[in-house]
Amino acid sequence: MDNTRVKTLDKVVVRFSGDSGDGMQLAGNIFTNVSAGLGNTVSTFPDYPAEIRAPQGSLSGVSGFQVSVGSGVHTPGDSCDVLIAMNPAALKQNVKFVRAGGVIIIDIDSFKEENLKKALFTTDDPIKELNITAQVVEVPITSMTKAALADSGMDNKAILKCRNIFALGLVCWLFDRPLDGALRMLKNKFAKKPAVYEANAKVINAGYDYGHNIHASVSTYRIETDEAKPGVYTDLNGNTATAWGLIMASEKSGRPLFLGSYPITPATDILHELAKRKDLGVKACQMEDEIAGVCSAIGAAFAGNLAVTSTSGPGLALKGEAIGLAVIAELPLVVIDVQRGGPSTGLPTKTEQTDLLQALYGRNGESPLCVVAPASPTDCFTMAFEAARIAIEHMTPVILLSDAFIGNGSSAWRIPEADEYPEIKTRYVPEELREQWTPYLRDAESLARYWAIPGQSDLPHRIGGLEKDSKTGAISTDPINHEKMVMVRREKIERIADNIPQLEVMGNPDADTLLLGWGGTYGHLLTAAQELNAQGCSVAFTHFRYINPLPKNTAELLRRYKRVIVAELNCGQFADFLQARFPDVEIHRVNKIQGQPFLVSEVVEAVKKINNL
Repeated sequence: MDNTRVKTLDKVVVRFSGDSGDGMQLAGNIFTNVSAGLGNTVSTFPDYPAEIRAPQGSLSGVSGFQVSVGSGVHTPGDSCDVLIAMNPAALKQNVKFVRAGGVIIIDIDSFKEENLKKALFTTDDPIKELNITAQVVEVPITSMTKAALADSGMDNKAILKCRNIFALGLVCWLFDRPLDGALRMLKNKFAKKPAVYEANAKVINAGYDYGHNIHASVSTYRIETDEAKPGVYTDLNGNTATAWGLIMASEKSGRPLFLGSYPITPATDILHELAKRKDLGVKACQMEDEIAGVCSAIGAAFAGNLAVTSTSGPGLALKGEAIGLAVIAELPLVVIDVQRGGPSTGLPTKTEQTDLLQALYGRNGESPLCVVAPASPTDCFTMAFEAARIAIEHMTPVILLSDAFIGNGSSAWRIPEADEYPEIKTRYVPEELREQWTPYLRDAESLARYWAIPGQSDLPHRIGGLEKDSKTGAISTDPINHEKMVMVRREKIERIADNIPQLEVMGNPDADTLLLGWGGTYGHLLTAAQELNAQGCSVAFTHFRYINPLPKNTAELLRRYKRVIVAELNCGQFADFLQARFPDVEIHRVNKIQGQPFLVSEVVEAVKKINNL
């Protein structure tokens, strides 16, 4: 490598783009995993269309995968340093994401008249038509892939499926990524198809070697790494992390894990991952619909399982009545909602935070439960564990509000040691209370009722959707008893605040302005706060992962600042929730409802505007 042309960067952003069938997600995931293995922090944004398969070469069929790798990475980046465009449509849809001075690598073989027309170009010079000022590198990816596999015996269709791996090899050369990790991933993926692996191994090396041949015209990059805590690291997406966090919770609680679910974008990967884990005693059942999914989980909770159901916004609406049953029966249940654009079927593959009020209030009657939200793909592991812990220790349903951005996105994750997570204290009926036990006999401190696993001859009981007497557990229509039970169930949720961490403030603690968010916006808001402080706009920053109940220091923290700015991917649902709780606090709003995550620059400019800067 010619070191005179090597640029050292703290972080770099790469965007892979092509048709939905071009394998951009696979190429991006492999590049991400290789980078994570080298000690880089990573953040990804898979951006793909809702159409199952749009017409080939069309603008609506473009699939993208953006990844930021380097040191101190918290977001996938507002713009990319390098764009790989496999066809004219990909170039047209993604050129807006290329930063000034960036590099665009195109498969020049695909820039034929027919493909230009499909992408609605009006001339035969797309670079001039789009007024591109970035460096454009024309690479014959298709013909080079065909040449590499000329003696493979593969048909033309199979050969073309390897174009993404040629592009991956070229990008690995560009950023000085050794191919060993990529080859291991390809070998694992095609373990049952050795001929396919051999073809892809040949192609990725061809792409890497091609980079060496053009090194005189293209700069290469060296990417800084963070000092990381020693351990084993991997690239992990949010849905997989959620599944693994539930498995850890099952181990720590001593209760078998049951998932009753129905496939729905973008939550289905949780079902897929848990279905693979029979070796760990996981029971994952694909039910016939959303209602059956939650009802099977409620039955499993009654039977003594760590019970889970997973869905997205439309499914959460269908599960509402059954979740109310779990509230009144006071059963431990984890409901995972990987939020997407709505309403109705809305934008199935895009991200939003628009289910918050549904999670808080979307049931009939006074039906309180706990709501938590992971802040990043890897935090999905911790918050899935937390959701299960709270559900079991406080005998309540818990809704985990993930979203498509962190559910599909990934970041570098250190595999934890078992002792880094606490034992989950399952509330079995104490031995000294077994003779006098009734279904709603409660722990005095938490107000959680004790959990009697069916099959114990001395603990027969009945629970259900009809109100029960607080003392005997028998069906009761007494108005005083009903009000008492409503208030106890409400107070039980409030007392969870005694068992969750308080809010921490980052940035400038002496600032007059507090920027805050919740859930999957964490990386963008943290980066925005850092940039604002660097520009002289003094702000403090905090982030909510526990929504109901709120952390105990919420009121004191909010009242400390002259201006509180709530940034969220909806019309202001969390801001409304906080304003109702704390009417004396001046709350400003930064909102986006475009099916896309925040850009850091959007948040920075909005905060400056609110501060009159």
